[in-house]
Amino acid sequence: MAMASSYLQCNHQHQLHLPSIRPNGFSFFKPKTNFRRTQLIKCTRKQVEVVYDPDERRNKLADEVDREAPLSRLTLFSPCKINAFLRITNKREDGFHDLASLFHVISLGDTIKFSLSPLKSRDRLSTNVPGIPVDDSNLIIKALNLYRKKTESDNFFWIHLDKKVPSGAGLGGGSSNAATALWAANQFNGCVATEKELQEWSSEIGSDIPFFFSHGAAYCTGRGEVVQDIPPPIPLDVPMVLIKPREACPTAEVYKHLRLDQTTKVDPLTLLEQISRNGLSQDVCINDLEAPAFQVLPSLKRLKQRIIAAGRGQYDAVFMSGSGSTIVGIGSPDPPQFIYDDNEYEDVFLSEARFITREVNQWYRESASTNACSEPPAFSETVG
Repeated sequence: MAMASSYLQCNHQHQLHLPSIRPNGFSFFKPKTNFRRTQLIKCTRKQVEVVYDPDERRNKLADEVDREAPLSRLTLFSPCKINAFLRITNKREDGFHDLASLFHVISLGDTIKFSLSPLKSRDRLSTNVPGIPVDDSNLIIKALNLYRKKTESDNFFWIHLDKKVPSGAGLGGGSSNAATALWAANQFNGCVATEKELQEWSSEIGSDIPFFFSHGAAYCTGRGEVVQDIPPPIPLDVPMVLIKPREACPTAEVYKHLRLDQTTKVDPLTLLEQISRNGLSQDVCINDLEAPAFQVLPSLKRLKQRIIAAGRGQYDAVFMSGSGSTIVGIGSPDPPQFIYDDNEYEDVFLSEARFITREVNQWYRESASTNACSEPPAFSETVG
């Protein structure tokens, strides 16, 4: 009698595929790996094939999450900010600098989609922009890890970041992403933490993150983490244009070139009072980091000077936001014509924007008027 034998074949087929769109619109981007586990029984000439499909299993698990969880998916707007003025007042013993600044949220921002992961093991982050880290170094993942540490939540997520805010721009895009992730995690967990707690926790992973738990306008001191929520001192309908060259200004390099004896000495509270009374103007939109940033990136100084000269009074103020390299023109949503005509600026990022705020117990909402004139690079399939 012939001896029956059996064996197992495992074929690994790696292929890149388009986003898998779930019925409610959430998409999770990932390199697809198909594992076909085949069992052949040689007792007869007939073959019995058993196919194992991990994608189908994941989708079934996700469907179970949708049915059982009170909240399983959430899409949030993650806006950025500008500094209407930024004074550097002191160097601290810990090596950081004390600042005093009027932060304000603006209408340019990213979109982040969160979905509860059916596998309670780790977060998975994808993004539309190449070069954005999708591992634990990303502030979104840091924020989710921080939330689990503080609350003992066992929720993990699939996250897709649709990035529109450029990196290295002085606009706080990454800090906003982290604040948005903390807000989202709290919603999925039944809002067990207060906004004040989220704000305080967030300072552990970034100095600019606590600001986004204001209602849109705040006078910030310390390293930026001491946030005094204030009524908007500037009319929300004031238009602006953001112009960011391809080159970024590394924050650490900018601070290395900072000379405290060469900064302005005007009282920041005086600046805040003047803005509240008279609005934004060139003499109050002071940024002590401009001079060192212009040393790091001399072309940025030329860009600001050309915008002022070409504007011919078109802008109420032209200044750099944060540590750069975005130049903000207040008073008009349009860039000067040389931005379009000069080949030197063919790769700049352009966007119009306006000031926005948020309602109590609500997150920021996207403004329909914002128009990013230069789009980020084409979709990149990356998964952490």
